[in-house]
Amino acid sequence: MIPVSAIVMTRNEAANIACCLQTLQRFDQVFVVDSASTDGTREITAKFGATVVPFQWNGCYPKKKQWCLDNLPLRHPWVLYCDADERITSELADEIALAISGEPVVAGYFIRGQPVFGGVRHRHGAWNCKLALIDRRRASFPSYPDLDIDTMWEVEGHYQPVLQGQAGLLRHAMIHDEAVSLHGWFDRHNRYSDWEAALLADGRHEQLSRRETGMRRLLKAIFAKLPGRPIAAFLHSYLLRLGLLDGVPGFDRAVARAFYYWQIDVKLRVHRRGPSR
Repeated sequence: MIPVSAIVMTRNEAANIACCLQTLQRFDQVFVVDSASTDGTREITAKFGATVVPFQWNGCYPKKKQWCLDNLPLRHPWVLYCDADERITSELADEIALAISGEPVVAGYFIRGQPVFGGVRHRHGAWNCKLALIDRRRASFPSYPDLDIDTMWEVEGHYQPVLQGQAGLLRHAMIHDEAVSLHGWFDRHNRYSDWEAALLADGRHEQLSRRETGMRRLLKAIFAKLPGRPIAAFLHSYLLRLGLLDGVPGFDRAVARAFYYWQIDVKLRVHRRGPSR
């Protein structure tokens, strides 16, 4: 068993949770921190031997990820955050086991996410990358000021935990395969764009970018102020990251990514204009 405490945060994830937990069987400790699911998520979880922990957000900080670090009976210093729609491959599990053996110099590892969009697993295009494996003794999620945003919810937004030390990057990726319709994908990204537009409107996004390090910090700062971001996002995914090699699905995903940044930009302009008269 891999000496890692895996945490999956859920709310009505019956369509995803079984596939997720199947890929976490090699991890010594698995928690499913559930927010009052009504679709059978907890019952499915019990079949896999994971520990179900109920969670009810009080509308304040800390939010769910930091709450887990503060309150769960974690047996291991290393914690893996895995969303219900993410799958840990056997190659990635092997790499995690090797990465945490001995005394790692780094305090966390970034893991890339290979996307499944429209039912197709994409080999190319833009992939996400997040700090999903952390040494909880040297990591924490800051209380970032976003409670005023109507569509923000109980889980920390698109920002990384703060590490007391450096971060590494694992070579193998997790599979991001959510069992939702494209309607669900666009609905969720509509909420994400609300969050990003609100932070860009009053400068909070710039404060967030300063917490990044190295090239990530520079690229995020440049992209946040780049004119024509939707076009840039499309070209980055379709041409620079070779999404065109995925055929029509690669084109569709590049357009969807461009649409996401168009949503952010149009909402940002509305924020800056203020209330309509």
